[in-house]
Amino acid sequence: MLNEHLNLFTDGACRGNPGRAGAGIVLTNRNGEVIIASCRYLGLCTNNIAEYKALIIGLEEALKRRCKRINIYLDSELLVKQINGAYRVKNENLKMLMKEIRGLLYFFENYSVEHIPRNKNTTADRLANKAIDDVC
Repeated sequence: MLNEHLNLFTDGACRGNPGRAGAGIVLTNRNGEVIIASCRYLGLCTNNIAEYKALIIGLEEALKRRCKRINIYLDSELLVKQINGAYRVKNENLKMLMKEIRGLLYFFENYSVEHIPRNKNTTADRLANKAIDDVC
């Protein structure tokens, strides 16, 4: 299935920090129609790692759908600023995950990463919490 331009919303959730964690992703087309909404249980990790892993999962899903251009919306201001180069990634575990994110972003012709308020990311947030509660 070819979806040249998609919107990606992701969120990571954690019960405790570190604690049980989940990822939620929502991919939509340019008209806002949901292509995929899914969740994944991540096991034990920190909140930041959950945010990173949720984005990785979402980028992989977009690439599976042969997406060429993607708009990424995250409620993690830290992650947005790290991807966009405003903040350095200092934690060694996060450095490895950022390398993976950058490797995935390389395959897109064009991408943008924007911070959105949590209330604009409710579906991804709900899915991330569902992953912890139901172990998707």
